[in-house]
Amino acid sequence: MPDPTRPKGPTIISVANQKGGVGKTTTTINLAAGLVELGFRVLVVDLDPQGNASTGFGVEPSDRTLTTYDLLLGDVDIHETIQTTDIQGLWIVPANVDLSSADLEMVSNEKRSFLLRDALRQRALDAYAIDYVLIDCPPSLSLLTVNAMVASDSVLVPLQSEFFALEGLTQLIITVREVRQTANPHLRISGVVLTMYDKRNNLSKQVEADARENLGDLVFKTVIPRNVRISEAPSYALPVLNYDPTSKGSEAYRALAKELVTKRG
Repeated sequence: MPDPTRPKGPTIISVANQKGGVGKTTTTINLAAGLVELGFRVLVVDLDPQGNASTGFGVEPSDRTLTTYDLLLGDVDIHETIQTTDIQGLWIVPANVDLSSADLEMVSNEKRSFLLRDALRQRALDAYAIDYVLIDCPPSLSLLTVNAMVASDSVLVPLQSEFFALEGLTQLIITVREVRQTANPHLRISGVVLTMYDKRNNLSKQVEADARENLGDLVFKTVIPRNVRISEAPSYALPVLNYDPTSKGSEAYRALAKELVTKRG
């Protein structure tokens, strides 16, 4: 039963697509920065063993002493795993390669699908007054991704503007439906965002038309363009909004953050 004395918890969003290379981590990083610009306090949970979101916020591998692996399987308080970033109002629980064995280690745990949900319900998180938690999922429909969905209010799906983009989306939607039926009845898809969009390319326009025809209002109005600044920003361990605030990539992620907040409201 909910504790009426506790503050309302944050909105938790999984950023998920089982296909790699769709802009999932890039979207997590820059959407987080966009939400911070709007005045929200954001926690990023890096649930990908590659740890790219952690690298993207400047967390060195040597500084990842306690990670999402420990949060899930190490019985540690969440505040021990949270690290600050160079952006005020934005924190991260980093990941490293230890997480790659988590699926196997969780299988024997009878609460295996609920470990992240329980971790994000710890009272220790209240002190941060977080508004949004963004979970960067691995590029697979693994037990880690299921944990993210069970813990989340919604799933945001980056979809690359390339051939075969819609293939595989069906399986993701089925997984969301299964999680809704078995573990998290409130889970929904907050939206599909088209990434790597090139308006000069007929293929991008065709993918957009197909997505909007098949998915309707689920597709965000905002599209994320192919933009060299978006590609360069991670090498400086910065979101593109901080690396080049006036770039087209920054403008797009600001618009996505505003649209997400409006949709939720």
